[in-house]
Amino acid sequence: MSKRGDPRRGPQMPRVGGGGGGAGNLLEVFQQQMAETQAALADETVEVTAGGGAVTIVITGQQKIQAIKISPDAVSPDDVEMLQDLIVAAVNEAIEKSQQLASQKMGALTGGLGLPNILG
Repeated sequence: MSKRGDPRRGPQMPRVGGGGGGAGNLLEVFQQQMAETQAALADETVEVTAGGGAVTIVITGQQKIQAIKISPDAVSPDDVEMLQDLIVAAVNEAIEKSQQLASQKMGALTGGLGLPNILG
């Protein structure tokens, strides 16, 4: 037999992704959709405020903080601890909302597949 395979069957092509169709192609499509969704999450943002608007956090769907805005009224040299607490509260809420957004977007892809939540 030559390196080309059985001449009666034609040249042998390597199998990639489970063959010429079926589950391999579905997996490739799913992986592409996952990558596109993850990339889109970088462009989506969530805005959260704490202390009645004293602190505002803008965060992406990939949990990257884009901005922290602090109202001048919240800045008091006599009460720095309160401002620190507001920032911590706002950041934690922003991360939680961002994770919910990501879970919602990814859940649209994985819903019904019985996959565990890969985002935590």
